[in-house]
Amino acid sequence: MAVVTRNGNHAGEELVRLSHVNKTYGRGERATEALQDINLTIKTGEFVTLLGPSGCGKSTILRIIAGLIPASSGEVLYRGKPLRGVNPHTTIVFQAFALFPWLTVQENVEVALKPLGIPPLERTKRALALLDRVGLDGFETAYPRELSGGMRQKVGFARAMAVEPELLCLDEPFSALDVLSAESLRNELMELWTSGAIPTKAILMVSHYIEEAVFMTDRMIVMEKNPGHIIADIPVNLPHPRHRKERPFLQLVDQVYGLIAGKTQTEAEELGSMPGEAGRTRPLPHAPISAISGLLERVNEEVADRIDLYRLAESLQESLNDLLPSIEAAEMLGFAVVEAGDMMLTPLGQAFAEASIQARKEIFATRIRRVPIIRWIQNMINAAPDHRINWDVFQAALSLEFPPDEAERQMETAVNWGRYAELFYFDDDEDVLFLEHEPVLAGSPVAVAEGPEPEPSKPDKE
Repeated sequence: MAVVTRNGNHAGEELVRLSHVNKTYGRGERATEALQDINLTIKTGEFVTLLGPSGCGKSTILRIIAGLIPASSGEVLYRGKPLRGVNPHTTIVFQAFALFPWLTVQENVEVALKPLGIPPLERTKRALALLDRVGLDGFETAYPRELSGGMRQKVGFARAMAVEPELLCLDEPFSALDVLSAESLRNELMELWTSGAIPTKAILMVSHYIEEAVFMTDRMIVMEKNPGHIIADIPVNLPHPRHRKERPFLQLVDQVYGLIAGKTQTEAEELGSMPGEAGRTRPLPHAPISAISGLLERVNEEVADRIDLYRLAESLQESLNDLLPSIEAAEMLGFAVVEAGDMMLTPLGQAFAEASIQARKEIFATRIRRVPIIRWIQNMINAAPDHRINWDVFQAALSLEFPPDEAERQMETAVNWGRYAELFYFDDDEDVLFLEHEPVLAGSPVAVAEGPEPEPSKPDKE
């Protein structure tokens, strides 16, 4: 299907082409594949969004196109020529405002023009014109600390557009703003873009918010992680201005929710294998117990047998990215099933949602004993002579399966889940996991430890 751009015409000439692009960090056993076989084109007149869960490589693609980092393999072309080094035709607006606090608003915009050798008077003229265009006329001499978050991000937009980039890259530009400021800035950017008031020929945005992408863009590139890869390229052929309550808008949102949330797999696929065994070690979703419980309670309150994930996220005022870890945990533990963008509780999930505090802990313990990483931790502690093992031993082993930072996060989640379920203890002072009672085999119905406070986390190390 052809893509209709802001002017109602088909997308124009090709600006960017990524062909079979891969990105790997590290080497040897510690190598981490961030992107796999990325094929993507961006044409003039297009506003394209990269969507997907955290860790799927959206920002990595943005940085490769901007020339901030190289691809490990594959071809990156800009206007048909191989990209070498920083892309001079691209600028990025980050989610952090990244303004110089010692410079005024006008000076923060002008600073982007100095490396181009533009004379001072021309710099001032261009900066003032852009500030007026983004609605900051009258604030030229203010400092960033005097501005609201939305106004500071407007300065960021003005500075990015000052160099008149062909391709404007936006890395979650509204995520650091409150809801009302973000909505206002989205509308103002769309007014500038659809009216042709800015010289930019195309926009590429990274977002976690599906509604934001459908509201603003011409195409949605949907990604999945482990490693990052593209699963869909969806055109948004809706006229501007778009209305969130109209059926075509809601259908597109629901379609993307279904793609990102996926479909619950078989138990073997959901659980994966233990570290060190053949097969893929499935990472634990980084979901606190309270978030899992709250999700199951909310779904259980619904009258219908199934709930639309878009409606669920809307009622909780959460993005799908924020909900995904809890949804994945519910699937992994057999509490819920996801299909076609809808979530349904299993009988076990309903029982958990309606159970008492102690009964929930028992149900949770029974289920996480089946999770390979939890079972592996239990078995290692059981096999130790004094049933005590240092945290670093587990983290070193997991670092063979995951990047170091992710290995630590996996341990934090595993320990929090295990302590809530009363399967083992953690000594914060010595960084040691241990059993207080006689060990039992993982998978036994007998609990192996008692009574810690729920959901403690490992303290930050100095």
